[in-house]
Amino acid sequence: QVQLVESGGGLVQAGGSLRLSCAASGRASSSYAMGWFRQAAGKEREFVGGISRSGGSTYYADSMKGRFTISRDSAKITVYLQMNSLKPEDTAVYYCAASSSTWYRPSDYDFWGQGTQVTVSS
Repeated sequence: QVQLVESGGGLVQAGGSLRLSCAASGRASSSYAMGWFRQAAGKEREFVGGISRSGGSTYYADSMKGRFTISRDSAKITVYLQMNSLKPEDTAVYYCAASSSTWYRPSDYDFWGQGTQVTVSS
């Protein structure tokens, strides 16, 4: 089982940038595909995107392409979500997740972090 801890959330003005981090620990934590989800107040959880175990492949939901970038460090245990040109509608709790299967199928994610709040002011 893998444990996930997100960090880096906060308050940012519209147009600004923020980088979220997710540290994975536990057995074989580097062997999981990793992804990010977000959930705005009163809305369903939304898949942002994912990255393969090797870090060589990424997938983004259509609405996230171009502004969001997912990467992972060489040790494969920290995953990042770089968010640029942020908009008020990006305000949400952002969750890191791990998958023992694919990185592009939201239903494959088995393990979740506690979430970190991102608030974008207009």
